Amino acid sequence: MVTKKPVQRLGFKTGEYVVYPAHGVGLITSIEEQDIAGLTLELFVISFEQDKLTLRVPVAKIKSVGMRKLAEEDEVKKSLETVTGRARVKRTMWSRRAQEYEAKINSGDLIAISEVVRDLFRADDQPEQSYSERQLFEQAMDRMSREVASVNKLTLTEAVQLIEKNLAKSPRRGPKTDAADAADATDAEEAAA
Repeated sequence: MVTKKPVQRLGFKTGEYVVYPAHGVGLITSIEEQDIAGLTLELFVISFEQDKLTLRVPVAKIKSVGMRKLAEEDEVKKSLETVTGRARVKRTMWSRRAQEYEAKINSGDLIAISEVVRDLFRADDQPEQSYSERQLFEQAMDRMSREVASVNKLTLTEAVQLIEKNLAKSPRRGPKTDAADAADATDAEEAAA
């Protein structure tokens, strides 16, 4: 079997994982030339295995579409710290917030995506999410977990478990302790008095 040496363009090379904002983490399988409408274009061929999708992106359009290399380990660490923070939910109409969440997810920015995961996460003891909230949460979780898995060399399941473990550390989300139950009982007694 003949092994092909990696081809490189604009700092990206074949066999490398990249983040394409609208689809998440994909693998550059090749760089090819194609004649389209009488022009010869050089294209990155990116495979998104989990979605069974192959994308051809003109090399000249890489900057404008926002394709980037995988995050560094310190950025992944920062994204995991972000999900441990307190959820920041604006008091605006859901449609406006949904648009903002969608924009963050499609930005391809790992920190912005981790903010969506943090803000839309619901623990088992919290109120149920609406269908659209759940869809956005799952989309953000999928994008974040794929990048965390690729950078930390984990399976997708291990990455999801790592993110969920960090989500459980956030305020008001972990399982209640006896001390918290005692404090709640004291508050209830004071309110009744």
